[in-house]
Amino acid sequence: MNKNLIALAVAAATFSGAASAATVYSDDTSSLAIGGRVEARALLSENAKNENAPLLTQQTSNDVTDISRVRVNIDAKTQIADGVQGIGYFEREFKSDNANDENRYMYAGVNSDKYGQIVYGKADGSLGMITDFTDIMAYAGSVVGGSKLAVSDRTSNNLAYSGTFNNLTFKANYVFDGAAYNDTTGQKTNQNGFSTAAKYTVGDTGLALGVGYAQQKDQTAANNSVNQTSKQTFAVASYTVGDLYFGGLYKYGHRDANNLENGDLTDSQGYEFAAAYTMGKTVFTTTYGFMKDERNTSGAYDELANAVSVDGTYYFNSNFRTYASYTYNMLDKNKVGKVAASDQVVLGARYDF
Repeated sequence: MNKNLIALAVAAATFSGAASAATVYSDDTSSLAIGGRVEARALLSENAKNENAPLLTQQTSNDVTDISRVRVNIDAKTQIADGVQGIGYFEREFKSDNANDENRYMYAGVNSDKYGQIVYGKADGSLGMITDFTDIMAYAGSVVGGSKLAVSDRTSNNLAYSGTFNNLTFKANYVFDGAAYNDTTGQKTNQNGFSTAAKYTVGDTGLALGVGYAQQKDQTAANNSVNQTSKQTFAVASYTVGDLYFGGLYKYGHRDANNLENGDLTDSQGYEFAAAYTMGKTVFTTTYGFMKDERNTSGAYDELANAVSVDGTYYFNSNFRTYASYTYNMLDKNKVGKVAASDQVVLGARYDF
């Protein structure tokens, strides 16, 4: 068995090719590496033809959609003291339709070999380390972990710390008061708050445990007079034995989700299970996630997510892989519409550099 293959599969969602990045400059104190990926992806699913129509009356079609993308990153560091480096990281994603190109990361800071790393800019929040326990698919994301609050995910105006001490990894971040503007209303909007998480690997047993918490305040009116506080708690565990990986996740959220039928802001509760099996150069993964409206009192449809995904990935080498992914969506299309309840089939080829 190639131990690196399962490590790549389990961590695929969090790495963007940096592991194979090429060092283009290096001297006694500084280095600069360029990496990324080119990923061709064809998606077959229900696609809305009239985006302005009400959800339940949209015209849909099982078209093939090109969702290919390219990511390019720059990773720089320089020695500023004994065991201390100044660091900078930038990553840009380009989509096939050019409509949603974005800067995924843009941060700089200081890393200490002994005390950890602190950065500011557009950087990861703390809960990604927790949701990665089940976010292991080649394409399909974690339906429960994907609901984490903005301040705990990849976001800007973010001061983030991470440190690893023996078997313990700790993360914390704070997103400052800032400003954005609603494209439709023109109103000033803001999200600020914090998240924190810890992961512990239990020796050489193959067992890992994690817990995380996030709290976010949303200011949604032009004069910032409307405020609401959202909270989330996650708990996870994983076990690796030989070629097998198992992961589990539980989430409870306060005012962190919207009912899919009537749009009401609500509490949520969810769980997710994941498994991976490595067979030679092929990795098979599967996840099941379920999330519900925890305090539905209006009689509306209370499922927020209910899906199982399976995929297979073949690694030709550390740089090139192909995969096929299928997601079976068990939401009721009569309640949420065909698009939200659509199954998905994805074929992909990915080159990391």
